[in-house]
Amino acid sequence: MIDTHSHIYSTEFDDDRDFVVQRAVEAGVTHIILPNENLDSVPRLLDTAARYPDRVSLALGLHPEEVRDDWDDALRRMEPLLDQHPWVAVGEVGIDLYWDKTFRHQQMQALERQLGWCVDRDLPFILHCREALDEVLDVLRQLAGQMPRGVFHCFTGTADDVDRIRQVGDFCFGIGGVLTFKKSRLPEVLPIIGIDRILLETDAPYMAPVPHRGKRNESAYVADIARCMAQALNLTLDQVDRLTTATARQLFALP
Repeated sequence: MIDTHSHIYSTEFDDDRDFVVQRAVEAGVTHIILPNENLDSVPRLLDTAARYPDRVSLALGLHPEEVRDDWDDALRRMEPLLDQHPWVAVGEVGIDLYWDKTFRHQQMQALERQLGWCVDRDLPFILHCREALDEVLDVLRQLAGQMPRGVFHCFTGTADDVDRIRQVGDFCFGIGGVLTFKKSRLPEVLPIIGIDRILLETDAPYMAPVPHRGKRNESAYVADIARCMAQALNLTLDQVDRLTTATARQLFALP
């Protein structure tokens, strides 16, 4: 299995990062993709990659919750890094209007700029969209004719949301711990997405799946998500593992 979205470079894992990676391997996780958050997190990201070079790959981007009035300067400083290190995606980028709409316009501008990086460098995006699907789709539509590939990270939307997204582009959908929650509507939405466009992810340390809900999430728990997914799609765990892994390897050009 590939955990396509994990923040194990964050401070929450400073005391036991080696054991977290070891548990992930023991759970069947062969690779972990680490999306960036801001300029300050880049050194931690690179240090983690140096520590586990065969286990992790990196994405570079400015998280939408980090977008403020200085977003343009942040991206000007971040973009040269794309040519200094190996990255498999631009991310974590997007728009988040759940807590605060103050920087709505700036988030849309920052997303457009970073999607341009995807186009220029033939990299996929890892997209964070929360209470902002209209805005995200508006930005993506501006790229008609040169649409990058990518994944809607932590997707928890409806069948109608899937349809709206597909009218814009043929993207993947990252499915995490919310799938396992008792009141989740995702089990009914997964067949509409189709296993060929689904990626497994944890978003560790956030959104731990059942039976770990409320605790710190970690990449090993992607196995719990995969088991729930197998049940929802009437597939075996091996099929979910094999098919989602193949999709992840193709999207992120992993060996």
